[in-house]
This record gives sequence, C-alpha cells and structure tokens, in this order.
Amino acid sequence: MESQLLIGGHIYTPSAPDATAMAVANGTIVWVGSDHVGRTLHPDAQVIDLDGALVAPAFVDSHVHLTSAGLALRGLDLSAAVSRDDCLEQIRRYAAEHTDTDLIWGLGWDESTWPDLTCPSTAEVDAVVGNRPVYLARIDEHSAVVSTALRARADGLVGSHGYDEQGPLTADAHHRVRAAARMLLSANGRHRAQRAALDDAAAHGIVAVHENGGPDISGRDDFLSLAQLDHPVEIRRYWGEAVTDSEHARALQAETAAHGLGGDLFIDGAIGSHTALLREPYSDADTHGVCYLDEDTVTTHLRACTAAGIQSGFHVIGDGAMDVVVNAFREVAGEFGGPTMARLGHRIEHAEMITGDQATTLAACGVIASMQPLFDALWGGPGQLYEQRLGPDRGRSLNNFAQLAKAGVGLAFSSDAPVTSMRPWEAIAAAAHHNNPASAISVRAAFAAVTRGAWRAGGHRDGVAGTLVPGAPADYAVWDVDNLVVAGSADPAVARWSTDPRSRVPALPDLSAGSRLPECIRTVRAGVTIYDRAGL
Repeated sequence: MESQLLIGGHIYTPSAPDATAMAVANGTIVWVGSDHVGRTLHPDAQVIDLDGALVAPAFVDSHVHLTSAGLALRGLDLSAAVSRDDCLEQIRRYAAEHTDTDLIWGLGWDESTWPDLTCPSTAEVDAVVGNRPVYLARIDEHSAVVSTALRARADGLVGSHGYDEQGPLTADAHHRVRAAARMLLSANGRHRAQRAALDDAAAHGIVAVHENGGPDISGRDDFLSLAQLDHPVEIRRYWGEAVTDSEHARALQAETAAHGLGGDLFIDGAIGSHTALLREPYSDADTHGVCYLDEDTVTTHLRACTAAGIQSGFHVIGDGAMDVVVNAFREVAGEFGGPTMARLGHRIEHAEMITGDQATTLAACGVIASMQPLFDALWGGPGQLYEQRLGPDRGRSLNNFAQLAKAGVGLAFSSDAPVTSMRPWEAIAAAAHHNNPASAISVRAAFAAVTRGAWRAGGHRDGVAGTLVPGAPADYAVWDVDNLVVAGSADPAVARWSTDPRSRVPALPDLSAGSRLPECIRTVRAGVTIYDRAGL
C-alpha cells in the first residue's frame, strides 16, 4: 500500500496537540507533526492536502440493530409524525405507494410528543391498509401497533403477556408478533437493509459498529447473516440469550458466531413502552414494568460467561432492573474477584437509572456502560417523556454520565439505531449539553466515549485504538468544521473555554448551541477510504 502524507489540516492527537500533518503506511499511522517536517521525513509519500479540515479518530457505534436501522432508512420512518392522524396518513400514503410488498415494516412513532398522547389502534391501521400485514414499532422498539393480518400470523398471541386487543403489544406479545413480521422479510431485503445501515455509518465517520441481536430482536438467521456480510465497516456481534454454565456459554457462542453473549439480553424493556422495570410505579400508569430475567438467571449467566472467559452484558434501563444486575455482579465478583471480571469488560447497555453506590460497584468489576446521549436530548427536557412517565424528580435523574465517569465506570456512547440515528457528533453534543447540567460531561470526555471507550467496549485494549498516534491503526475521518475549541463541561459551574495552545489540549469542534455540526468529508478504515463525499 502506498504511503500517504496528510498536510494542511488539524490532527486530533494527544502526541502533538498542534499537529497539522500525519503520515500513514500499510494501514498504520507512522508519524504526526508539522507539514514541513512531514515533507522532509516522507518525501515519497502521496500528499493529500486537507485544506484546513480536521482529522480525528474514526467513530465506533457500540449499540446498533443493523437490519432495523436499514429498514428505517429505506422504508416507513414515522419519527417525524406530529400526531396520531399524521401518523395514520403517512401509513396510508406508504401503503398506496408500495402495493407489491409482503409486509409493511414501519418504526419510529412516539406518541409522547403528540397532542393527545395516544397512538393508532389496530382498527385504525386496518382502515388505511386493508388486509395487509403491518408492523409498526414504537421508537424504543419495545412495543408495536400491528394490523389484524399480522396478528393472525403470530402463534399464541391472544392471551400472552402484554397482549391488547386494539392497542400496542408489549412484552411477550410484542416478541411474538415481531417474530411473525421477521418471517415476512426476504433474505435480499434484509441484506439491502443491512448494507444501507452500514453505508450510512461510514458516511458519518463510523468504521465499526456493535450489533445487538437476540432471539426476540432479530432472530438467529438475521444475526448469522451479519457474520457473512462483506462490508468495510467492522461488525462486532453480541447475542442476547441467557446460558446456564460455562459449557453452555461456549457452545452458544460457537453456534451464533458471536463475539460476546450480552448486548440486548433483556432484564427489562423501555420507559416509553412502560416495560422498564422500576422500584416504584410509573407516574402515568399502574405498573412497575416488566422483568424478563430474575436475579438467579442473571447471576447464573454472568457466572457462566466469566468462567468461560466470554464477555457478557445485559440490557438494563429501569432502577429495578439495575438492582437485579448489580446484585448479580456483587455475587459473582465475590467468587471470581473484581480483576478477573474487569479483564473481560462485561457490559451494561443503557444504564439509564443508577445510584452512586451502584456505579462504584460496577466500576470495581470493570463494567463498561454502553449509553445513548440522544435519549436525553429526545426525552429528558421539561414535559417530555421521562417526566411524563416518571415525574419531574425521577425524570431528571436519568443518563447521569458525570456520576458514572466520576465512579470510574468506562463509557461507550452509541445510537441504539434505529431508535436514534448514527450521528456521533450529535451524541457528543447531547452528552455535553445534558438537560440536567449536573449529569453532563465535557466534549472531550464524550468524544473519548465514541472513540477510545467504544473500541475498549469491543475488546480492543491495546492502548492505541481510537487515537491518532504512531503505531495506531489508520482509522480516521476527515471533517469540515467551522471552529475548533478546547471545551470543558457544559455545567456553568465548571465550564472553561480556551484556544490557548499552551494548554496542550487538542481542540475539537465547537459544539455549543447554534454551532454547525462537523460534516464528514472522508472516512478511512486501516488506511483505505470507505466513504468519500466527493465521490457521491
């Protein structure tokens, strides 16, 4: 591979905060520094003029669902619906324009933002689509409105937990109808959706994603197909199914070709669907949510994976679910020791509700929290979803990034696509400008959570993955930016802004309110360009 010398830009690197040039050879960064020295040291390299652009480590999205994300990009995305009537009208138009499809798969509706806070019924969907199978997932993908034609295809649906004759289906009822919908997706349609999602990732500076699959999410066929998919974006695959002992863990890992046995291994559901497991009831419903795995099952799975040397993890959103998983970590850590568990880097997905003491326990076990800052941006403001479901006090306590970071819990940020889009700079801005300023972290810390932290969550612990230093893989993105600054926390009590080079802290894009977010010019994986804006 021909060596390359990038000059005339801003290189985000801890080894030389004022670097303007970077040399790459054989897919590895070999030098960073100034333009003049770079030309002297690398006279035969292909010169690439950055024209003032920012070169930064490429992103990793640590929690995605590729097929669903691709279906959202290619199909019926209801996230822009502003009311129940608007949602139904979008469904009607899509059905009229797509008469040759065996299934209408839509997603993204969020009734918490609509004037009457109510979603369409099955009868209302039937009225606009006729006798066609329709699956319409709520934005959190933990409940769905479905047509009568699809309900009829779901075995054992009537009377199952979470069943409703006309309203959204949750819990086991939702899992049954989602499985029926998956059966109607063709292999070619699934493949196109997966590639669309990965292409979208590359176009936004992402070179690796962590697929979170499981029996009730995507099914084995979908999950196994990702192991065979040829695409330059790396896919690390997590399978969410509980095991009983170390032998079972090793066998399941081999059967599924999974990198880890965790991800969306559901302990509970989601706040928006009233299925997150809470200690106290929801403020707007007489329920504590749903518990899919009891403490014994969680502890057994964690023990088995630790004994087998396999990274595990759990989907945990409500505080009741967090109680379950923290108790399991305490017990298993007492058997194996914190250092043994830390070496495996077990994960918790979401971790939206957690106490300081619980964070300390998880930090001692080396747990990594894979979190979604855009959840707070969507639902954490006054009058929004969290406050509707939990009340103002509990609603302001969610997604406390600062608390976790202070305790020493490793952070990895992600989109949970298609719940939110794979837009890392938006996620960084959301973490730095949290609706509760006391829960915010600095732009620099948030950037680390979608680069170094996310690589570490995926098992890369060489100390250089996610950085631009000599010896690191040449995984980077080139960005069109307006202003570069050194930013502290968004909390006015601790915020400090500086462009003073004496600080020796590399600058990042200005993500303050009203600033233009960076635009991706090029994405490079191991020295090979996998996205180029100029090539579109």
